[in-house]
Amino acid sequence: MDRLDPYGMFSAYVPGFTEMLIDYHDRENSERNQEMENIWRMIRPKLQPLYAKLQQYYVPRNISRYMFRVIVQTALDHKEHVEGTMDQKIEQLFQLTRRNSPWLFTVLQAYRVPENEIEQIVRSIIRLVLENIGYRPEQDWSAWESLGGTLTSGPAVASWGRDRLDVFARGERHQLLHKWWDGVRWSDWENLSGTLTSSPAAVSWGENRIDVFGRGPERQLLHKWWDGVRWSEWEDLGGVLSSTPAVASWEANRLDVFVRGEDRHLYHKWWDGVRWSEWENLGGIITSAPGAVSWGKQRIDVFARGAERQLLHKWWDGVRWSHWEDLKGILTSSPAAASRGKNRLDIFARGGNHELLYKYWDGAHWSEFLHLDGRRITSEPAAISWGGNRLDVFARGERNELLHRWKR
Repeated sequence: MDRLDPYGMFSAYVPGFTEMLIDYHDRENSERNQEMENIWRMIRPKLQPLYAKLQQYYVPRNISRYMFRVIVQTALDHKEHVEGTMDQKIEQLFQLTRRNSPWLFTVLQAYRVPENEIEQIVRSIIRLVLENIGYRPEQDWSAWESLGGTLTSGPAVASWGRDRLDVFARGERHQLLHKWWDGVRWSDWENLSGTLTSSPAAVSWGENRIDVFGRGPERQLLHKWWDGVRWSEWEDLGGVLSSTPAVASWEANRLDVFVRGEDRHLYHKWWDGVRWSEWENLGGIITSAPGAVSWGKQRIDVFARGAERQLLHKWWDGVRWSHWEDLKGILTSSPAAASRGKNRLDIFARGGNHELLYKYWDGAHWSEFLHLDGRRITSEPAAISWGGNRLDVFARGERNELLHRWKR
């Protein structure tokens, strides 16, 4: 033989064996490369924020691009060998990338990119790959569960501890209703009285503490709280509301309440631990009640539906309020906001077919709107996270019952 046969003695018995294997590998590589290019073409526009982030550390774009393609190829090469939920798959592929391409992390560290930002970028790219190879996010979600009751409003939900959920809604006599999950079972409905003319809003800023808000018969803001022992009477906080209120809390004994005013502007009122502020006009033209959440000290994110039924976003960074950000979409309800951790946002609303819409911020980019099909919902949703990657979502069903689904 003039040259070494890399496939051993088999080629001596099967004519053309070597050529067959070479052709097979050429076609396999061609298909692999085509898949890479298809995915790259789909996700390339969504990589722009990641390029911009690395440019802040003077990482040349050609280096960023090469690294991004390595991450994409690694995810594609190993996508069949990971299992579990979306987040579990991302984590497995992240660890494979770290193990197979340690140089990638070393290079970015040399540019002084913080470790947490490197990890965030890698995970964001892996998520984009998985989302564009036929993965269906609804696989991570339970079916809708009926929890009964007769609701005349959308629900509100708060959580003051792990595996604890407190759900509120307006009853047939406009009273506040309360139902809770204690980690083992759901309670019966509790009547907390009052006369509400909107859905309630609820938040917890500490263990065994819950604050609930609603609009009263004079369109004023009403407030009621649980102090760990008993429920307070209703407190009248004034104002003229044209929507359900929203509430967030970024530390103990801090409350930030948002409403739509008569002029369709967003208004803000806060409790600083000593007294209530006056109403602050934050502008905008909103066509729904707001939704609000906090993922860290001095951080608040507020969402609402805009004039074109799109999702709008405004945030407080501890120093100033941002302008309104247009996040597109077509909403048929007010949005609900939850957070599973620092710089993470999960947004829900009702879609045009009465389905649940879901959109999330992973710390680097916004996802597209995902349609989580199932039962038709007849109210705005409510959402909460009590730990880890857990999300619980509630809404009113077609029989006016409380519906519940959760991210597994």
